[in-house]
Amino acid sequence: MQRTNDILPDPAVLREGEQLDDLMNGFYLIQSEANFRFGIDAVLLSDFVRAKKNDRIIDFGCGNGIIPILLAAKTECRDIIGLEIQESSAELAGRSVRFNRLEDRISIVTGDIREAAPIFGAASFDIVVSNPPYMIGSHGLTNPDRTKAIARHEILCTFDELAANAAAILKPRGRLFLVHRPFRLAEIIRTLTNHHLEPKRMRLVYPFVDKEPNMVLIEAVRGGNSRLSVEPPLIVYKEQGVYTDEIVQIYGWNRR
Repeated sequence: MQRTNDILPDPAVLREGEQLDDLMNGFYLIQSEANFRFGIDAVLLSDFVRAKKNDRIIDFGCGNGIIPILLAAKTECRDIIGLEIQESSAELAGRSVRFNRLEDRISIVTGDIREAAPIFGAASFDIVVSNPPYMIGSHGLTNPDRTKAIARHEILCTFDELAANAAAILKPRGRLFLVHRPFRLAEIIRTLTNHHLEPKRMRLVYPFVDKEPNMVLIEAVRGGNSRLSVEPPLIVYKEQGVYTDEIVQIYGWNRR
């Protein structure tokens, strides 16, 4: 994904401290130094999602809008909602949606994940997607910038609250797709099943073939039967600074 400033129709699109990142399939993302910037986890999650054309999708905690825009680039879905509690991030995501002329496919809503059912209605979505904060209070250093801290730590919403609200707004047999850290895997599976979200697919992501995994991708089904399929590992780098062929394909660089 490349950074570019030469396609802007109007210099006012970008504000101080912002840049425009080239994603894929002709779509772009406005990013700000003041907000949490997307990483490879968001890209891998959007690729892991299996969606049909008529599926209604919501991204819990959409941040700057990266996952809704990537899903618009990768799928034919026409009803994608990004739910984001931080007004600055939601505003940034909304500008990216408008820049890409995706208003007929993506809506950005400022709101709390814990109020998703009252906002949208129970059993109203086919798919929930989330790249949630990975850390709880005792994990790692908390960023002094509150906007970035909220994106990284469970400050405003715990994983249990996320799972409970995903279950509330998913239709029967609806699916939750998420990316998280393997060191919390036992807790994640326990929490999902407690809310009748049965893990069905899992894929571990390794930075190098000889290193421990640092991400896990999970698909869970509301009311699904107990049967988990573990997919082949996803390796990010062949060697330092050189992506594997699968990562190149996921990013779409082989189509440029």
